[in-house]
Formats: sequence, structure tokens, C-alpha cells
Amino acid sequence: MRAWRVEHPGPAASWPLRLRSESAPQPAAGELLVRVRACGVCRTDLHVAEGDLPVHRADVVPGHEVVGEVVAASGGFAPGELVGIAWLRGTCGRCRFCLRGAENLCPSSTYTGWDADGGYADLAVVPADFALRLPSGYADSALAPLLCAGIIGYHALLRSALPAGGRLGIYGFGASAHLAAQVAIARGAEVHVVTRSAAARELALSLGAASVSAEPPPLDSAIIFAPAGSLVPVALEALDRGGTLAVAGIHLSDIPPLDYQRHLFQDRQLRSVTANTRGQAREFLEFAGEHRLRVETTDYPLETADRALLDLAEGRVNGAAVLVP
Repeated sequence: MRAWRVEHPGPAASWPLRLRSESAPQPAAGELLVRVRACGVCRTDLHVAEGDLPVHRADVVPGHEVVGEVVAASGGFAPGELVGIAWLRGTCGRCRFCLRGAENLCPSSTYTGWDADGGYADLAVVPADFALRLPSGYADSALAPLLCAGIIGYHALLRSALPAGGRLGIYGFGASAHLAAQVAIARGAEVHVVTRSAAARELALSLGAASVSAEPPPLDSAIIFAPAGSLVPVALEALDRGGTLAVAGIHLSDIPPLDYQRHLFQDRQLRSVTANTRGQAREFLEFAGEHRLRVETTDYPLETADRALLDLAEGRVNGAAVLVP
């Protein structure tokens, strides 16, 4: 089979991925072998490839937005069934975080495309307990971004504590943001987008955003999707009294010094976002099944995964990049 591996972590322009021909992976007990039909290209893949995240598995196959067809079944799944492989791959199930329903905080958690090989390949393996059933009515390439961009955007929306009918600010408008915005709007929120991209501003308005101004009205909640710490004080200052800012990234550049009175006083809150639980993943996928979300994708053949990653790094992808066989 074909598989892309992170051979030398470094800037995307230095081509850190290498395409190899290798034997098919062998599933262990309780695992599924899946033929990959689509795999999203996530910014976290970029952080893994560029070395922003420490190496957890040398020569790892990236990719954690995997739509695949079950080849070898286990755990209640049947051959031929379509399943999703997401970022969260394993937890201990015994620690105090797992036991209180916060498995995303499990100290022993493992992740697809970082701790174990992911979906930039023809075949992938996933523990059956962490495989996800997918909603009907979507093309494979549209399903792929739902499995991280959609799920983590949903988790970020929950972390932002958006009140009913409130004003939500979104900073950066890529794969995750354009899905979270649709969930918020469907639930009655007024969404205001801040992004430098003209194409992203046009997309935001077409999805129902109330504004795409660099100076939104006072916000009840906000989410930063861009990996730019410089946006934190900007977004905090845009919050109204009692507002909450969620930072939806696994990696963020340094945050400038904050002024307590301007940025945090009057019950403003700053929250990080760490992975998601399987329960949240299922909630979001159920929502996506009930509400026809518009998923903007740019498809790339699997053999051009390195080009897709570079396009993402250089801001040339509108919506989500997806690898297809």
C-alpha cells in the first residue's frame, strides 16, 4: 500500500513527508482494518509535520480525519461499513478524568496521526471502541472534515459558553471555523467573523455571518481558530462583560502580555480547548446528520499529500483540504 510518513519534521516548504510503498498494517484484537476513502488535511497534521508538536512516533503517518470502509471487522462493526477515525484514539478509562466524563483530559490519551499511524495512506487501523459511525447524505470528502474540524469546532463552541441568541466572534475562518459557525447560526446565534482572507469573508457571509468586520460589536463569546497568540488580547477586548474566549488550537504562538482591566476584568474568561470526548464527537455527528451542513472542500489525490500540506501552510486552501485515493 501507499503511505506518507513524516521523515524529517520541518517547514512544509522543505517537504517533510515521504511517500513509501509498504505492507498493509495488521489489526490487533479489538481493532478494525479500514480502507481509506478520504482523509482530511488538518492544521494539526501541519504542526506534526513541521515539528511544532514533539515527535511521539518516529516516521508517523499523519491524518486523523479518516473516512474508510471496514475491511476486517471487530467490536460490532461489519465488513463494508463506513466508519470515521478521529484524533482521539485511546484513553485509560480508569483515571479521574475518564471516570468523570472528561476523557479528553486523560493523561494516558493517545492520538491518531501522532501516537499511531493515521490516514495519509491506503489502509489504516483503529481501535473499534474509538471508531465513529457516520451520518448519511454526505460525500466521503465532505465527511472527512467533520471528524476533526467539525468535532473540535463543536467542542470549542461548547467551551465558549455562548448564551442562547448571543453574539459569537470567530477569529480565523478555515475548515473548523466554517463548520462551527453553521452550528452556532443553526442554534440562533449572531456570528461575527474576523479574517484577513477575502475568500473566507465571502464564504462566511454566504453561510449567514452577520458581519466580517475587523471590529465586531461587543461579543458574548468568541473562538480563536487561527494559531496566533497575538489575537488573544484583541478577542478578549472585544468581549462584553461576562464574555468567554475559547482558543481552539493544539498549538499557539506566544500570547502578548495581558492588561487585567482591559482584557479580563468584569468576569471575562479565557479558556483553552483540548481534544474532545467521544460523546461530543457523537453529538456533533448526530447534529450533522439532522442539519445538512455545507462542507467546503478542496480535493487532492493521495499522491499529492505533500502539496496539500504546503497549500495549507501558505493559506491557499479555502475550507478544508481532503486527500482522496
